[in-house]
Amino acid sequence: MTADLPLRLILDGAALVANWRWLAARSGAAACGAAIKANGYGLGARAVAARLAGAGCRDFFVATWSEAAALGPLPEGAALSVLHGVRAEDMAAACDSPARPVLNSVEQVRRWREAGGGACDVMVDTGMNRLGLSVDEALSDVLAGLPIETLMSHLACAEEGDHPLNARQLAAFRPLRERVPARRYSLANSAGVLLGEDYAFDLTRPGLALYGGQPGPDAAAIRPVAAIAAQILQVRTVAAGESVGYGACWRTLTEARVAVLNLGYADGYRRALAAGSWAEAGGVRCPLIGRVSMDLIAIDVTAATAGEGDWVTIPLDLPALAARSGQSQYEILTGLQDRFERHWR
Repeated sequence: MTADLPLRLILDGAALVANWRWLAARSGAAACGAAIKANGYGLGARAVAARLAGAGCRDFFVATWSEAAALGPLPEGAALSVLHGVRAEDMAAACDSPARPVLNSVEQVRRWREAGGGACDVMVDTGMNRLGLSVDEALSDVLAGLPIETLMSHLACAEEGDHPLNARQLAAFRPLRERVPARRYSLANSAGVLLGEDYAFDLTRPGLALYGGQPGPDAAAIRPVAAIAAQILQVRTVAAGESVGYGACWRTLTEARVAVLNLGYADGYRRALAAGSWAEAGGVRCPLIGRVSMDLIAIDVTAATAGEGDWVTIPLDLPALAARSGQSQYEILTGLQDRFERHWR
């Protein structure tokens, strides 16, 4: 990628580590892992893994074997699991990789056995009806003798702490611990950690909260990790009564200074995110104005001393953006595209 792009993600490594440590403390006696799929939720999986491993994290999760290969070697003592298991097309890569597959179906179990595969993880569906063996399948002899490192399930409604499905899934998972041999058992994602130690078992698997997302009202300690920095391409003076941007949907009341930034929906900054958002220029909050276009957006810098070539910062308050835009925190974060340089501090 060409260096010195006019668009950056400013990433706070100390906040990332602090979030993991907070989640680890909330996990009680359970180990605390990290989901780094989707390229570390868009922040850069290699950089995320290195920082969290340095803090003591030893269990990492990606979605696919291509993500596992892109991650490269993990730090000494760390383990990687591939959540989508093994298709027939994955077997060569899986057998050559130090990563473990998370087996999700009877067919995947059979395929792994026939290939002479070793240690693996197994997903059991306890009520989400997504990936995983059924509880009945897991309690049959289909897993007999399989060297299972982690038996896991996934909560569907953990963000709603009082949702009855949480308790039903917990009740369905407990017998699996008693009857299916594995070295560890895991149920809780980020929001599941907030449900309490009953859900932690031996290993928790947070994702969103590591990166500054808040999975529930009890997560106020979670710190933002990412912010956008965009360079001003041009500053223009717009006369009173003139419009800015597509559709002429924003008009000046008085003469205004308008800065145009290299940021738009092709970068993952969707139109719905602009309403109520602002950029900071020299310590001054400058509202985003007009419509977000493909790769440009405007801000009102009338009150700021900002000029062409200067950089402004747009905070990524994920809960607030999600509430205003109707997008999920996950969509906002993982939607940020490859035209950003990623700068860790």
